[in-house]
Amino acid sequence: MDPRIFFTIFGTVLFAELGDKTQLATLLFATNPGNSRFMVFLASASALVFSSAIAVIVGNTLGKYVEPKHLSWIAGIGFVVIGIWTIAKA
Repeated sequence: MDPRIFFTIFGTVLFAELGDKTQLATLLFATNPGNSRFMVFLASASALVFSSAIAVIVGNTLGKYVEPKHLSWIAGIGFVVIGIWTIAKA
């Protein structure tokens, strides 16, 4: 395995996740004194691993039927639409 691929994926996902709803929800759970910090970490990390596994399985399946370039366009357009919708709702 090429380590550059690992670090490209790691960096992309890390920066995409910073400050998103998932991180904010985890932050809020960690502020509750009744919640074990380790349990918050373990539960949120497990959820991210599980959702990433789903994304890999779905991506692998879609990649067999749809060109990766087309998937990139669909994802890009989706992000733009969500961004416009977010700005419009503000």
